[in-house]
Parts: sequence; structure tokens; C-alpha cells
Amino acid sequence: MDKLFQVLPTSKTMHPDVNVLRELRNQSLKDPEMFWEEVAEDLFWYEKSTPIYQEMDEPPYAKWFPNRKTNISYNALDRHISGWRRNKVAYYWEGENGERQVLTYNDLSKEVNKLASVLKRLGVKKGDRIAIHLPMIPELPISMLAALRLGAIHNVIFSGFGYQAIADMINDSKCKLIITADGGYRRGKIIEYKSVVDEAIERTMAVEKVLVVKRAGNKINFIEDRDEWYHELMESAESKVEPERLEGTAPSFIIYTSGTTGTPKGVTHSTAGYMVWAYFSQKVVFDTNDNDIYWCTADIGWITGHSYLVYGPLLCGATSVLYEGAPDYPKPDRWWEIVEKYGVTVFYTSPTSIRMHMKNGEIWAGKHNLSTLRILGTVGEAINPEAWDWYYRFIGQEKTPIVDTWFQTETGGIMISPQPGLAPLPLKKGSATFPLPGVDAVVLNEEGKQAEANEKGYLAIRKPWPGEFMTLWNDKSGFKTTYFTRFPGYYYAGDFAMQDEEGYFWILGRADEVLKVAGHRIGTIEVEDALLGHPMVAEAAVIGKADPIKMQVPVAFVVLKDAEAASAQLRMDLITHIKQTIGSIAAPASIYFVEMLPKTKNGKIMRRVVKAVVEEKSISDVTTIDDEASVEEASKAYESFKQELNLKKADIFQHYKE
Repeated sequence: MDKLFQVLPTSKTMHPDVNVLRELRNQSLKDPEMFWEEVAEDLFWYEKSTPIYQEMDEPPYAKWFPNRKTNISYNALDRHISGWRRNKVAYYWEGENGERQVLTYNDLSKEVNKLASVLKRLGVKKGDRIAIHLPMIPELPISMLAALRLGAIHNVIFSGFGYQAIADMINDSKCKLIITADGGYRRGKIIEYKSVVDEAIERTMAVEKVLVVKRAGNKINFIEDRDEWYHELMESAESKVEPERLEGTAPSFIIYTSGTTGTPKGVTHSTAGYMVWAYFSQKVVFDTNDNDIYWCTADIGWITGHSYLVYGPLLCGATSVLYEGAPDYPKPDRWWEIVEKYGVTVFYTSPTSIRMHMKNGEIWAGKHNLSTLRILGTVGEAINPEAWDWYYRFIGQEKTPIVDTWFQTETGGIMISPQPGLAPLPLKKGSATFPLPGVDAVVLNEEGKQAEANEKGYLAIRKPWPGEFMTLWNDKSGFKTTYFTRFPGYYYAGDFAMQDEEGYFWILGRADEVLKVAGHRIGTIEVEDALLGHPMVAEAAVIGKADPIKMQVPVAFVVLKDAEAASAQLRMDLITHIKQTIGSIAAPASIYFVEMLPKTKNGKIMRRVVKAVVEEKSISDVTTIDDEASVEEASKAYESFKQELNLKKADIFQHYKE
């Protein structure tokens, strides 16, 4: 990859120069064949041939590395253990309960090979799907790498999802095997993993085997002939499994994300294109080198964890921190204690977490030596200026650049961000700055034309890039309709954005009916469907409300089948129902009971009206409302709940604190 930068000034020592990045990006778009071939030279290929990419008439408009063969597991492990990195630390693991483990690249390779042997013995082969539902323990990246070693397609399911969400994902991808744990630790409590998986499996058909990691030692229901103890199978496993030689376009993993429908979308990524993008973006955004101790705090169940806690760092041969528990348990300085303990140099987290630590106060960070930090990063949503200032002052000690990154599950990795690995940029608080090389990002107006400077519009990508997802699993039609019809020929991100006079990008939030809760996408329809699954609920409307910590939280207006059944207890029951079916991240911060919802004359729920009520704003136009009394009804419910909240705030919001 170094050849690409020979045409540039010495970017590590030069004065900030936006033109450096623009020139490199122009080269990447003008001659992508040459550009990505140079990047790919850093990685291992069983077979190499051109073209690097093949244009297509249909979305996603390109196939990347279609005539090459490789294996991500080989590149993340074998490529390193043949040299000096063999004994380099891959992960420092820290359990919430104080347990610790150090895994070198050689240690990690041994465990991955053994698990690949176990999976192979259980009949897992190329193209099979396996689900992984684990706490943040070493067995999670080990399971992912073992699956890819065999050419199996992994489906990592976020640990906070409820049984119905898990069942839906398993049914859609037809996973034949699940790897889970007896339990995990969160805020001093044991989270029941196995029992949730058992409930999910009752609603599935394809699952044949369940591997159970003994983590917490809690009592579980062990089902003979289906369940197997992970550690027992590993004792008799073979120590070496040859990696499957996979086509560049072979699927590597499915990861489910929310959309505007009630059905989770199975975003499917390739092998070679995704691998190259994860490697490249890790390098240029975090300036990753062999002296770094890198920590991405994201849960591996999300794309951030896939790309920047597993694949990106391991492909670069980096040393990472992997932490199991809550950021402020048992004390608010748990994260800063870990930064000091391991000498973390690059720290990557969400604005939601930063705002939580702001609330706790800078005194906790001040207890620790954070001088090793050289780069700070944010992910999930645009960081607000107040949080940026606090992060820069009290964590970065006014000396570290902040890389404010924008990307999505569908993009595979970071698309717009400062790029310290290429050139130091003048930063603007709240701006993701510029696209990476290979990313042709634009802001479009309603007519599909490029917006003027400082004009709010829709973020879109004009040309394919290596990390772009291949399709939606089992939904090719939805793949095209969701992402490529709003602006034909473009990938439509579903986000509002703006470019200023200097070309800096500003991400302004979702443009569709998808909420961003603590950086995670939650479809309003998903929450509404879950509410409608409760026997007491007749109708529901869900919208997002601004929140000082999480940016947005779901709130719901609910029509009951029996209006007289409304009570504080039923409200809590509905919240519990959402937690169990979707997960805690989707639990409404408040539920308002009403006798009717505002609707148009053709029956469509007017969410903008209930949103205006919650935000205490005026409703400008009610001419299309079928029954104007519904607006008054919503307002009364809102005011009534506020009064109730003042009396029982602690009880009602206990779910929110969790």
C-alpha cells in the first residue's frame, strides 16, 4: 500500500492539507483497478487475477475481486504467525468480574483451528450459516474466525436481543448451529444467554446443534443430543484445519439491521472486498501501527465490532483490548482504569458513552494517567460540540485528534472520517470531514441533483466501493428497492447531510422512520409490531424523542383493546414485552395510552403529529387528519403521563437506566 502514497507529500510531518486527501481520493476514483490492486498487495491471496472489479448493470453495480481466492481467517492469523507477530498480543481480555486473559496471535490461531475442527466434525461446511450469541469474551472472535476458516457464513446476534428477534434472524438465515454461553456478566448480574436461545429455538426449525460456552457457571437447561459443551469438544479437537480457499465474492457473514419495515434486514458482506475495506479503513483512519494498544468499545454484535474490534485490527496485526462489561461498573472510571492499565493509544467509542461519562464528571477520568492516548474516535452518530469539547479536553488532554466517523452496517466500514493515517486534517467539531479514498459521497436534493453548499439534502454514494454489501439475505427485491431506487444509480444511505463551503460533510440524522438509539438503528415499525403482538394492544404508533444521553429514545402511543385496562403496571408489562421480544435497546422510554391515534382520512398513522405532541411543538397542518379529537387525545395522554412520572419516576424509568 505504501506505493500509493509516494506521489504525495510526506503526510505524517506536513502541515494540514486537505488537498492531499482530495488528490488521493481522485486517484482512487479515476483508476480504481490500480488503486485497489496496490492495497490488496498487503494481503494474502491463494489465486490472483484481474480484473479487480467487474461492473454490473444491476445493484450493487460491481463485483470486487471476483477472480481471486483468499480466506479472511488466514489473513487475520496465519499471515502473522509465520513471522515475528507470532508472539505478539492480539487481545487483552478483561472480564467485568475482574478475570483477565492474554491471547497472542499464536494462541488465537490455536483456538480458532481447534474450534474449526469441532465445527467441521459437527458437519459445518462451506456456505452453511451458524449463529453466534455470546458475551464479549474471547470465544466470540474465535467463533467468527473459525466459521470463516471453513467458509461458513456467520450471523453474530447482538447480546441484547430478545428471543423473538433471535428466532427471526435464525429463521431468515436458516442457521444449522448456534454458539452461545450459559451466561455473561453485566453490572454485577448474570445475563441468561442460554435460556433466551432456548426460547428462540422453540420458534425455529433449522437448528441442529447448540454449543455452550461455560462462562458464568449458572444453571441451564441442557438438552441431550442437541446441546454440547464447548470446552468438552475442544479437548479432543484437531490442532490444524486448512482454510477454505474462497472466491472473492463468497459471502462471509450476515448481520441484521433495522429498516422501515418490521422485518430485520440480513445485510450480507463478501469475502475479499470486505476484507480489503476493513484492512484499509483501519489503517488510514486509526493510523494503526505495531506499537499501538487499540480499543474499540463497540459490541461485536454490531458492524463496528465486526470491522473494528475483530477483522480490521487483526488484519493489521494490531493489539486490541476486549472488555466484557458496562463502561461504568463497578465505578464510573472503569474504562479509564483499563486505558491506564494497558496503555491504550487509540480509543474508539460512541458519543452516547461520552455523554454518559460527561454526566458522571471529569473527576473520574482525572484519577488516571491517560497520556498514552494519541487518537480518539467516535462512532454511531454525529458527536455534538459539547461532547466533542469534553472528550478532547478531559480524555485527549487537548492533544489528540478526534476521528468522527460515519458508516453503516451496509457499507462494511468507515466511509467519511478524518484520516490521520494519510494526512492530518483541520477538524471541525461535529463534522465527519471528508470521504475516504474510493468513496464518492455526495449530498443530493429532492430532485436528485447535487445540493448547494450548506443545503440540507440526502447522503448518497455515487460509485461502488470494495466494502459495499452484496445483497440482503433472501430479499434481492428489497435490496434494490430500499437502497437504489430513491436515486437511481446511487446507493442511498437514508441519512440527511450537508456539505459546507470547504467540502466538509455534516451528518444530520435519519431521513426515514428509523431511530438512532445510542448509535443503534431501531425501526419504528419493529417496535410497533412487537407492541401489537401483546394481547392487550389494538394499535400503536412509535416515534423518536430527543434524549441528552442516547440522542433518541423510542416513545409509544398505544390504543388498548380495553381502554379501562390502562395502568402503570400494564405500561411496565408492555416495556418488558418489548425487551423480551426485541431487546432492551428498543424499550420505549415512555408509553402513552390513548383511545385513538391521529390518522389521515385513508387510515395512515400521522407520526409527525404525535412527535409534535411529545416535543411540545405546534402542529402546523391538521387538514388531513380524519378526526381532530385524536390530537387532543394525544396531548391529554402526554400531560397525564408527565404528572404520573413526577410521582413514580424511579419505577417507570428503571428499564431506561438498565
